[in-house]
Amino acid sequence: MIWALCIATSAAAPASSSDHKSNKTANTFVITIDAPDAIRRLIEQHIEFPEKPFANEAKHAGFQRRVTQEITELLHTEGYFTPATHFEPATANTPYRLKITPGPRTRVASFSLEFKGAIAEETPENQTRRAKLQATWPLITGKIFKNARWEDAKSALIASVMAQDYAAAHIESSEARIDPEKTQADLKIVIDSGPAFRFGKLQVEGLKRYPLKLLQQRAGFRQGDPYNRDQLLAFQATLQNSQLFNSVDISIDNDPALAPAAPISVMLTEAQSKRIGIGLGYGSNNGARGEINYRDFNFLQRAWQLTSLMRLEQKQQTFSTRVDTLPDANQYRYTFGARIARTDIKNLETLSQRADFSRIRVTANSTLQYGINWQRESRQPAGAPNTTVKALTLDLWWRYLDVDNPVHVRKGHVSDIRLGGGSGHVLSDRDFLRGYARHMRWWPIGERDVLHIRAESGYTLSASRSGIPQEYLFRAGGIQSIRGYDFLSLGAREGNAIVGGRAMVTGTVEYIRWLTEKWGAAVFADAGDAADNLRRLKLNLGYGAGVRWRSPAGPFGLDLARRHDTGTLRVHFSIAVAF
Repeated sequence: MIWALCIATSAAAPASSSDHKSNKTANTFVITIDAPDAIRRLIEQHIEFPEKPFANEAKHAGFQRRVTQEITELLHTEGYFTPATHFEPATANTPYRLKITPGPRTRVASFSLEFKGAIAEETPENQTRRAKLQATWPLITGKIFKNARWEDAKSALIASVMAQDYAAAHIESSEARIDPEKTQADLKIVIDSGPAFRFGKLQVEGLKRYPLKLLQQRAGFRQGDPYNRDQLLAFQATLQNSQLFNSVDISIDNDPALAPAAPISVMLTEAQSKRIGIGLGYGSNNGARGEINYRDFNFLQRAWQLTSLMRLEQKQQTFSTRVDTLPDANQYRYTFGARIARTDIKNLETLSQRADFSRIRVTANSTLQYGINWQRESRQPAGAPNTTVKALTLDLWWRYLDVDNPVHVRKGHVSDIRLGGGSGHVLSDRDFLRGYARHMRWWPIGERDVLHIRAESGYTLSASRSGIPQEYLFRAGGIQSIRGYDFLSLGAREGNAIVGGRAMVTGTVEYIRWLTEKWGAAVFADAGDAADNLRRLKLNLGYGAGVRWRSPAGPFGLDLARRHDTGTLRVHFSIAVAF
C-alpha cells in the first residue's frame, strides 16, 4: 500500500508569473511511504517527518538515521524484530520514497511462571489458585508478542495475586527473551507473594460527628478475616454512597511485618449533616412539579437519616417524612414513615394518610423489605358516592437487580415481587391479599442497539374491590405502562371515574438504536389492561416511536404513541430508568 505525505514549504526564489505554476510544484515536498496499512497508520501516528526539503546531505543523512531508529524501536513494540527500511531520494519524475518491510512477526514460544512466598506452599487452596493464574495467562504459545500485551498481562497477573490474601505481592523478575531469527519469544515471570495478610483494626482519620460503630458495621469484614481487595473496595463504595462523607480513601498497610493483623487506613471528610433541596420539573403523567426536601443525616445524634419531602404536582400532592436507622452487621436497617397524599386522576379524588414500619436489607443485587402499615383513604369518585376505607396490612417486597449500568442500562434484568394484605378482623374494612410481579430485561444487539422487554401482572384476591385502598388495587396507562393511553386511564369504572380494579396485566417490547454516543431512536409497542376481574381484561394496544438521550441525570425519553383502537396520538416523556 502506498501513502503519500505532502508538505508545502514556504522557501521559494523570486519567480515570474510565467513560471509560478512550476515553481509551486517544486516547493512541495512529497514523501511516499510504502508499507502495509497497519504499519503505515502506526508510523503516521508516531513518526515525525520534516516540514521542508533537506537543506544538505548532512540533514538528509541525519533524517535517515533518526527515522530508521524510531521505526525499528516502534515496530519492536508490535512484535516485528527484523524490520528493514529503504530510502529512495526523489528524482525529476518520482517523489521521495520510504519503503518499510516489517518482516515476520514474533510469537510466543514458551511461558514460565514461578512463585515464591506463601502462595508457593503446597496446600490445596494454593495449588488451585496457582493453576488458575497459569490457565488465565493470555500470552500463550503461538500468540503474537506485543510489548503492550506483555505489560498489560503482567499488570493483570500481579493484580490478581494481590486481590486476595497477598497484599504485598510483587513481580520479582520478568524476562522476554527474543530470538529475531526464529521470531520467537520465551517469557518468564517470578512472583513473590510475600506472607498472607489478614485484616487488622480500622485506623480512622476525619471521623468527628459519627460513631466508629457506623464504619465497623458497614465494613463487610471483621478483624482477623483474610485480606480481600474487593471487600475493601466495596467498603469504600458503601461509605461514598452513604452521603455522609464528601471523600473516602481506604487502604491496607502492606508492610509484610504487619501481615497477621494489617491496619486498615480510613481517611474521611464528613459532609454537611443537614441539607435542603428544591426542585422543579414536568412529566407527562402528573404534569408540572415542584418539591422541597429536607435531610438530616445525623438525626437524634445517632447517624440515623431523617427525610422530609413536600411535592406538589398537578394531579398529586404529597407530604412525607421518614427515619432510617443504620444498617446492622447483617445489613438490616429499620425505617419508620408517615405520609399524607392527595390525588385527582381521571375523575377520582383521594385523600390518604399512611404510617408504616419496615425492616430492609439491601445487598449489591437485591433488596428485601417487609413490614406493617396502616392507612386511611377518603375517595370521591365523580358520579358515585364518597367512601372512606381503612386497612392495616402486612407487606413483603423483594427485588433482584443485575444490570451493567444502573443509569444507562444496556444489558441485564430486574425482577420485583410484592405481596400484601389485610384482614377485616384486624383494623381493616375487608379481607384481601394482593400479589404483584414485574420483570424487565435488556439485551445488547450489535455494538449499539438494545432490545428491552417488560412484563408485569397483579391480582388482588377479595370478594369485592369495595373497602380496599387504591394502593392495593390496579390501574394502567401512561409511561412505564401502556403509552398511547392517558395516565391511569384503564381500570374499573365507578360513576364517571376510573378507579383501581383487582386485576392487571401489561407488557412492553422496545427496540433502541443508538445513533451516536448520546442520542438514539426507539420503536415500541405496549399492551395490557386493568379491570375489576380477570374476565374483563382485554388487549389495549399502544405503539409508536421516540427519541432517547443519555443525559447527565439519566436516560431521557420523548415518545409519540398511538392508541390502536381510536388512533389518538399522545406525547409521553420521562427521565431515568423506572426500577
